[in-house]
Amino acid sequence: MSLYRSIKIGSLELPGNLFLAPVAGYTDRAFRSICSELGASFAFTELVSAEALYRNYGRYGLNTKENKTGLNASAINLIRRGENEKKYAVQLFAGESDTIYKAASLLAPMQPDALDINAGCPVPKVVKNGAGSALMKNPAKLGQAVEAAVRASRESLGNIPVTVKIRSGWDSASVNYNECARVAAEAGAAMVSLHPRTRSQGYGGKSDWRHIADLVARLSIPVTGSGDLYTPEDARKMLSETGCAAVMFARGAMGNPFIFVNTRSYLETGKTEQQGLLSQRLAVVMRHLEMLASDIGERTACLEMRKQFCAYTKGLTGGAALRDRAVRAETIEEYRKIIDECK
Repeated sequence: MSLYRSIKIGSLELPGNLFLAPVAGYTDRAFRSICSELGASFAFTELVSAEALYRNYGRYGLNTKENKTGLNASAINLIRRGENEKKYAVQLFAGESDTIYKAASLLAPMQPDALDINAGCPVPKVVKNGAGSALMKNPAKLGQAVEAAVRASRESLGNIPVTVKIRSGWDSASVNYNECARVAAEAGAAMVSLHPRTRSQGYGGKSDWRHIADLVARLSIPVTGSGDLYTPEDARKMLSETGCAAVMFARGAMGNPFIFVNTRSYLETGKTEQQGLLSQRLAVVMRHLEMLASDIGERTACLEMRKQFCAYTKGLTGGAALRDRAVRAETIEEYRKIIDECK
């Protein structure tokens, strides 16, 4: 039986089990669209501040000249469905359940297919407000956040599934992923995604996939695994060793949206598609840049694309020279010239 298979998350049915994780500053609408085109079964928006969404709504109101949703343009660019995304989830973070409820209730115009609660982000500016992985310090509060999201989903979003992303715990002395996952499931979560590092590890050290396997054995809802997934072989190993329902590529997909089509091929046939060579990556870079520019304007898109370009060319022959030129590019035409000269 192929390890590539369909998955059901509450009422949501997905044809495959290869997901794109939410990565701040990288999984923009354009990149998610490209990943979906290249085989990602499901994708999550960058983590979005529930407080910011709610405050923007209060500031701009329903009759804003920018749009008719009550959300400002920058917020919409974060949560809007990608051009090629058939299914996607909006990920919110907040320290208070009431804020989650208010923000989630505004998302109906976006028509997301799922709502995800971030209880795993380790960065200080998120956890200092009691959000992200700070929620794991108080499982009851995490449960309240999920309950609030479920209530908003039922009342305003057509009862789409609510999911939650967690870590192993706050630190090595408080590894409580089991308790947090149980509380989330009891509160109505339809799926739990686990990145098996503690908050104190950040993105260092090694993720402990044994925690994923343990959680799979304990929960009746699907468990998605994340952490140290960089190759199709890694995905196959995680699926085989842990029994998780799906895998979620994060850093392994940055600059390499081909990871999805290559992994599906490997899971189904044992062979990897030869996609993602230099010429293919550079062609995707231009598509990514052009789509991004249509969302946020050429000048801002070109600046944002610098870090994306570094990810696309990492490890490629001649990549350093390309990056040196790209970090100075300020227009689409300058990027195009750099790329054309490499063909």
